Amino acid sequence: MSFFFRVVVVIGFGLYALSLAQAQEWVDIPGRNNVRLRALMFKPGGSGPFPAVVALHGCGGLAGSRGLNPRHADWADRLQAAGFIVVFPESFSSRGLGSQCNVRDRDVRSKDRAYDAFATAEWLASRSDVDRNRIGLLGWSNGGTSVLSASRTIRAPKGVEFRQAVAFYPGCKAMAEEDFRARIPLTILHGLADDWTAPEPCRSLPGARFIGYDGAHHDFDHPSLPLRTRKAAFSKNGSGTVTIGTHPEARADAISRVMGIFRGM
Repeated sequence: MSFFFRVVVVIGFGLYALSLAQAQEWVDIPGRNNVRLRALMFKPGGSGPFPAVVALHGCGGLAGSRGLNPRHADWADRLQAAGFIVVFPESFSSRGLGSQCNVRDRDVRSKDRAYDAFATAEWLASRSDVDRNRIGLLGWSNGGTSVLSASRTIRAPKGVEFRQAVAFYPGCKAMAEEDFRARIPLTILHGLADDWTAPEPCRSLPGARFIGYDGAHHDFDHPSLPLRTRKAAFSKNGSGTVTIGTHPEARADAISRVMGIFRGM
């Protein structure tokens, strides 16, 4: 490889890394109940206006000791490349909390996180680079349950509405017991082998479209997570041990469906 070619490659890689760094930024959003939300925003190049997705992280928070959760990063990159602004409100660290996966008595409820989603949508709707008529809602696990809470008929954001909502493997038991009704189009994608959040209560939620995947566990849409067990505060069988891992076929189908849903907003 010539010296000139090596310089071009290094400069090109540096510019690419710089463009990625500039394409995401931490923002502050005025939340409900005096909460100041810290959120990570991914933005496409150009001036817009862009469609947008409010994305709600799982019980582990948006990031861990190794950086941004790979599942969140994968979806953010995918949606950003498709021309969406993506905003992840950090519901836990904004309240001085860490991971909630092993906490039974949680200080942040799904209702609180629904209000975080509303505040984020209202903030997006106020921006000139956002198409306020094309804002979607997406969440995983604890964030998926919060998507259900944000989709209920009993509450809504102010002056704006979500066009579509998608929940990956949410916990639906409490919602089913509370006579859940969906206010907006809602799709639930669940692994039928999930032993963390049981898929069965999600099947019959009024107003929701349920898509189940045989043999898929929790985190089935993760880009590269070998099947393994872990500890959790809640589990389907009460053992406190759950199974997580990528299911390539379910992941591929879910990506196709979710991207189609949001592109069609």
